[in-house]
Amino acid sequence: MKGILSLRKAKEGASPAATKSKIPAAQLRIQKDLGDIEQIPRTMKLVFPDPNDLFNSELTIAPDEGFYRGGIFRFSFKINTNYPHEPPKVLCLSKIYHPNIDLDGNVCLNILREDWKPVLNINAVLVGLQYLFLEPNADDPLNKEAAEVLRANRTVFENNVRRAMNGQSVDGVQYDRVAI
Repeated sequence: MKGILSLRKAKEGASPAATKSKIPAAQLRIQKDLGDIEQIPRTMKLVFPDPNDLFNSELTIAPDEGFYRGGIFRFSFKINTNYPHEPPKVLCLSKIYHPNIDLDGNVCLNILREDWKPVLNINAVLVGLQYLFLEPNADDPLNKEAAEVLRANRTVFENNVRRAMNGQSVDGVQYDRVAI
């Protein structure tokens, strides 16, 4: 008990500058996660616009196989101070035709929602996002129309993806040109 009281008194007597210099637990975890990331695949690029801000980054995915090969897709990647107890917020900045990404850029990935656990890390999210481009999930869609087409006719779905990636419209919706 004496040890706890002496720690409390020391903390209370600490200068404001000393308490401000503490690194938030979330930032320590982010630094650990970034250090643990195995080499990011060449199809992905994680950039920190402000190198002093590890809580906000941009992710680019350029799939080299699957329906979305030949496209470049940009995401904002925001981590709050409750990380790792809360998942990162991921938003697709490119308007794309995808069953698991709605027209506002919201991403449907189970580990970003109900299946998130503090043992998961940034690398798990990167792998999950990459997998959405290799195998879109029609069983858990945000874009129900795209999911229905994927389930009904993969050839029509692939044609719709190609048209959308080239900046054309699909079912009256104009998409961003993301094809390179």
